[in-house]
Amino acid sequence: MGFSSITHWLIVLLIVLLIFGTSKLRNIGSDLGAAVKNFKDAVKNENTPKNRASTRKTAKTRARK
Repeated sequence: MGFSSITHWLIVLLIVLLIFGTSKLRNIGSDLGAAVKNFKDAVKNENTPKNRASTRKTAKTRARK
């Protein structure tokens, strides 16, 4: 038994929809998508050589102060 049946998953989905409502679930989905997009952009920007060079320069100037 357990949660291997499609009927069980449909019942769970129905209960989640009744508890949270479609508008909250839509907001959660869009917020999660925006967070993933921002994370990908941050990782992409950190891996560029331009940002690595500027990070090294700021670390050297901080060490001099």
